[in-house]
Amino acid sequence: MLRRLANSQALSNGFYRTIPSLLNLPSSLHFLNRHFSSPETQNNSTSSFHEDNSENPNDANEQPSQPSTKLSINRSGLCNPPEHTHEPSSDSELVKHLKGIIKFRGGPISVAEYMEEVLTNPKAGFYMNRDVFGSGGDFITSPEVSQMFGEMIGVWAMCLWEQMGQPDKVNLVELGPGRGTLMADLLRGASKFEKFTKSLHVHMVECSPTLQKLQYKTLKCEDEDVSASNGDKRTVSMFSGVPVSWHTSLEQVPSGLPTIIIGHEFFDALPIHQFQKASRGWSEKMVDVADDSSFRFVLSPQPTPAILSLMKRYKWASKDEIANLEQIEVCPQGMELTQTIAKRIGTDGGGALIIDYGLNGIVSDSLQAIRKHKFVDILDNPGSADLSAYVDFASIRHSAEEASEDVSIYGPISQSQFLGLLGINFRVEALMQNCTDEQADLLRSGYWRLVGEGEAPFWEGPDDQTPIGMGTRYLAMTIVNKKQGAPAPFNESQD
Repeated sequence: MLRRLANSQALSNGFYRTIPSLLNLPSSLHFLNRHFSSPETQNNSTSSFHEDNSENPNDANEQPSQPSTKLSINRSGLCNPPEHTHEPSSDSELVKHLKGIIKFRGGPISVAEYMEEVLTNPKAGFYMNRDVFGSGGDFITSPEVSQMFGEMIGVWAMCLWEQMGQPDKVNLVELGPGRGTLMADLLRGASKFEKFTKSLHVHMVECSPTLQKLQYKTLKCEDEDVSASNGDKRTVSMFSGVPVSWHTSLEQVPSGLPTIIIGHEFFDALPIHQFQKASRGWSEKMVDVADDSSFRFVLSPQPTPAILSLMKRYKWASKDEIANLEQIEVCPQGMELTQTIAKRIGTDGGGALIIDYGLNGIVSDSLQAIRKHKFVDILDNPGSADLSAYVDFASIRHSAEEASEDVSIYGPISQSQFLGLLGINFRVEALMQNCTDEQADLLRSGYWRLVGEGEAPFWEGPDDQTPIGMGTRYLAMTIVNKKQGAPAPFNESQD
């Protein structure tokens, strides 16, 4: 799932600063009244928060009185403070932090803010201080399934580089690289193509210090002296001697060179806003603290800043697509990141590959939490489980098209089709020729997970270890500079 948020707070700050004034404009309110109202009743499973503005019932019977020196105070709006206790709290530091934010704000926070804190809080975020990947972690991604995945991504990158005219210098960027397995397999597989590897400077966009160290190790990196006089050093991967740099956001990657960007299971972990249809129209789902001190979902009684992203997504959708929806998810950070990618590719040349699980259309209610390979409650023990949501590939397409006239978008196609057209069938056959029986079983299992659908029909092992195919669940989309034409394998998929 992705994992790896790279300084996502920076993406949203500029967007939200402009919103309060926009929401007060009559035209915006007219749009909301016209397009975001519904006769449907509110879902009973999700409660609304509201301020109690009711007056004292005794006030209606009071008669006007003469001025008096006696002072009367209406205490109807006060509440009894909780009983003081010296018992230590069992809440984790992240739970205390989230409750502190809600208390300070005087009300709930958006699902997006909750998601961002849970995943990338510098001290207690899910990705920040531990390795969450692989069989010993919380989930397994495609690069951890088989070396063939990274090798096929390498084939795609080399084909794109050929279409770009084989430039001498190229930025190869991976967003949220996890353990670094994909990039390691890519560089190892491409090591025989010296002209290609010599052109590369690898840029790893990763906000987790723990994962940065793990990636350094996976890529077999070493630090080399660049200048003996001033002590400058550079980091180099022992896979073909490719220089490697780390950044916490895509904006930090130097521009001005053709760029190849890989975003595998990255967009699914960007914070989303959830909206639910209620009697008053579309209301944003928020996270609040219940009376028993647990977290709960509530609906905002007023339009929130994220309504502007919902309005944009509404504009891109057909009437039939939204007619029967009761819930909608939107990802403003995904839209902004796509625009950043499209602008860079439109200016510098190159292309981006996005592979994730999702839909080619509006996503309704997909947010999920996974802990130790099992689904758990989204609000249970935040920081101990991964949160992710389906990627709206149609939104990525529209965002890229709006950002730059100099890019073309191809796909999405299924991961199975993408890998098949790149030649994974031939690769698995070649690997099977020189391997032990145990290695052959691992290859068959890994191949099925990457391109198959559902349970593997050949599996004879324990039922709880049956390989589950991800071939149709995951989709692949590419954004490329228009001058380069349709990239492989999307040029073949269009036939």
